[in-house]
Amino acid sequence: MPENVAKLSFWGVRGSTPTVDRSTWRYGGNTPCLQLELPDGTQFILDCGTGLRMLGKRWAAAAGDKLIEAHIFVTHYHWDHIQGIPFFAPLYSTRNKFHFYSFRSEFLGHDSLKRVFEAQMAYPYFPVDLSAMSAGREFTEVAGSEAFEVRGTRIATCWLNHPQGCLGYRFETPAGTIVYATDNEPGKPELDRNLLKLAEGADIFINDAQYTPEQLATHRGWGHSTWLEGVRVAKAAGVRNLVLFHHDPDSSDKVVDGILREARDKFENTWAAAEGMVLTLADRKMDAAIPSVHEGLRREAHFRARVMGFTQDGQAFEEETVIGNLSLHGALIYLDHSPRLQSELQVRIENQGSNGDAKHLDLRGYVVRIEPGTKENRVGVGIVFTE
Repeated sequence: MPENVAKLSFWGVRGSTPTVDRSTWRYGGNTPCLQLELPDGTQFILDCGTGLRMLGKRWAAAAGDKLIEAHIFVTHYHWDHIQGIPFFAPLYSTRNKFHFYSFRSEFLGHDSLKRVFEAQMAYPYFPVDLSAMSAGREFTEVAGSEAFEVRGTRIATCWLNHPQGCLGYRFETPAGTIVYATDNEPGKPELDRNLLKLAEGADIFINDAQYTPEQLATHRGWGHSTWLEGVRVAKAAGVRNLVLFHHDPDSSDKVVDGILREARDKFENTWAAAEGMVLTLADRKMDAAIPSVHEGLRREAHFRARVMGFTQDGQAFEEETVIGNLSLHGALIYLDHSPRLQSELQVRIENQGSNGDAKHLDLRGYVVRIEPGTKENRVGVGIVFTE
């Protein structure tokens, strides 16, 4: 096991506004929040959207009477990146301590982030005021083109092209380099160069992909990018892994699936951010997993099935197997081949009719979990059905 391991967990990946549509549950509807755990256990939080609430619940339940301390990096002050702050449970305990970093807004002036706190919890917008938050809080103002160090991790910043300002962050950890650059619209040469420099050689590059190229043409000035621009930067900057982020609230899971397919055709190591996704970085090598899956009503089953898809190295495969665990949403199947996480499988389920006739049901599945070597040296593959 490598000594230097960093873990990046996604708690919110949706842009602009949270969603609760059934059509978006697979990638998730919470607004931006990521958790970065450094090799020495230091915790970073990237943005404070509605996903922050679930992270806070997890930490509060696990901590007991222990101190919770984290460094929180806010990209900018639009609602979808700060609206989880009042609902972050650890902020209401005196034993905890948090260090906040963001820029001085020309509209808010000195102590911009502190004033954002106060405004969110001012009457008549919230039932309790800021005095209810008893945790220790420190605020540090940073700006684009700055670099500083936190617990052995070098952090660099740059300005991005977004209305009222936005920061991109580069985290150079002992395990590898992670760049978080959401809410950026391409088209301003100086700021485009900023992003290219920030992303240079990154092991994980998280980039705004809210729009398709066609949508961007009609949304100029809104401050967002496309999967195609992300691919362009990833190639030019020598990025190892591209993560598409800040999904549009009107983009269903199927739409994001299609965006991911198009992006992978041009840049193979592309991933679509999803709630529950964990990216593990060790010695600059990344592993992806999506451990939390909506299970639904699950039953033991025994259906013969034929599965078609592509392996990790892009080779087409087709094989017969048995589905032994089936729910209304998905299934766990065992295969000789190892498909790629977030790839599509075609599944034909065969069943013997009451009159002896063979019947089949054709479905499309989306790979959300891979468990190597779990049964007779076969790969356990968790899928959800998309149609």
